[in-house]
Order: sequence, then structure tokens, then C-alpha cells
Amino acid sequence: MIDPGLDGKVVLITGANNPYGIGAATAKAFAAQGSRVFLHFFRSLETYPKSEEVYRPGPAFYRAQQGKTADGVLEEIRRMGGQAEAWECDLSDPANIPRLFDRVEEVFGPVDILVNNAASWKGDTFLPGSDTFISTESYERNFAVNARAVALMMAEFARRFLQRKGNWGRIVNVSTDGASAFPGEVSYGASKHAMESYSRAAAIELGPYGITVNVVAPGPVQTGYITPEMEERLSARIPLRRVGKPEDVAGAIVFLASEQARWITGQLLYVGGGNVMPL
Repeated sequence: MIDPGLDGKVVLITGANNPYGIGAATAKAFAAQGSRVFLHFFRSLETYPKSEEVYRPGPAFYRAQQGKTADGVLEEIRRMGGQAEAWECDLSDPANIPRLFDRVEEVFGPVDILVNNAASWKGDTFLPGSDTFISTESYERNFAVNARAVALMMAEFARRFLQRKGNWGRIVNVSTDGASAFPGEVSYGASKHAMESYSRAAAIELGPYGITVNVVAPGPVQTGYITPEMEERLSARIPLRRVGKPEDVAGAIVFLASEQARWITGQLLYVGGGNVMPL
């Protein structure tokens, strides 16, 4: 039997309130290994439509799930005998980052594993005349959480890790397989690409202290936003002939945090059924 060495580890996962999301699946996967999980989340201030459309996968359904607290995920983890807590805060405010680590330490102790999964999204384009023509607002909305917050989260993790003279740490950042170029979502893709660069630099600088830093880049994953019609079209072009499940990505994240991945760092792992196959 393979022992991933995760029993008792303290895991901080950002963006983990959507019950259909990658963050929630990752929290449950770590809890199943005996880890103590702390869920960060932040609900959008948007108003969600109350219609039948909310009960069918698609944009409205997805926004409704994003508007939930983490209570449902916490209850599920606790029912399976796991230990979990949560706190809501906006990571676009840098002051909340040390506060978030303080919260984790108050209930579980120092963070051993950091999973940066939280993301902000606003579609934009370079095409003049478009309703989503790139703007300062679209740039800031994407980069504040997807790049800046991830960098500051890694820095806070490292600061506390070195302060307590830790010798074992894991960081796993969640990107997208469209980060290299994302037409129609140019700032989102660019912010994720920046995060990938931060991750490689962190792997080099933090490796001597026993911290590995890796990135998972999911392909199309059903987190509630893919309509049945979209799913059919997407599945036809994916070599494994289906869209992803949150658990598919969660399994890769747990692996990168495990003892089996102890000599893997600075790597970008595509998790998309073959949707993207880089040279």
C-alpha cells in the first residue's frame, strides 16, 4: 500500500466553497488522507437569478454555487470523520493574507501544504468595439487574485515556514491549460501565466529549504459552468472523450503534495484528458 504521508498535515486551500468545484474536491481528497483542511472562500457580490436555469449546469448555475458559503463542504468532510474549518475573505485585499494564515494557525497550527485555487475572472479582448474591450478594471480584477494574491500567499507561507525552521512544505497552484494565450479572456490567461512564472521562481528559491512548488493546469472541468450542449462539443475534441471532474484535478494536487512527489518541483502538470499536449 502506498502511503502519501499526508496524515495530520495542515492544508490551506483557497476558493473552496463551490460544492462542485476543484477546491471542494481537493479539500475532501486531503481529508480522506487524514489531513486537517482549512477552506478559504469569498462570495461574489453579484445577484444570482432565481429561475429554473439555476438548477441546470451553465453560467447562472455556476454563479449560484460560487455564492454559497463553505458550510456544505465542511459538513461533508466532518461526516466522513475529517477535520475542517473555513474563513471568508477577499484575497484582492493584501491585508487579508496574513490574517488568513493567522486563522489557520489558531485552529490547526502552521500550514504544511498551500493550495492556491481561488481565482477571479472577467473576460476581455483586444478587439475594439467589443463590450469586453480590455480595460484597467478587467486587468486589475484578474491580476489582483490570480497573480498578486498567489505571489503574496506563497511569500507569507515561506516567511512563516522559515521563521519556524520548517523542513517539509508543499505549494500547489492551480492554473489553466489556456494560460499561454486565451483569446476572449486575455487578462485571465495572462494572470495565470504570470502565476506560473511566480511558481517556477518560487520552486528555485524555496527548494533549498524543503519546499516544493508545482502547478496543475486543468482543461475543461465541470464545476457547474458547462452546459450539456457545451459538454457534448468539448468531449468530442478531448482524447479521453469526456470533460473533467473536480476529483480528477484534486487527485493530481494530492499527488504533488504527497511523499511520492518529493523530488518533483517547478513543474506544470496538464490535467485535461489530453486536451493540451505541450511539446
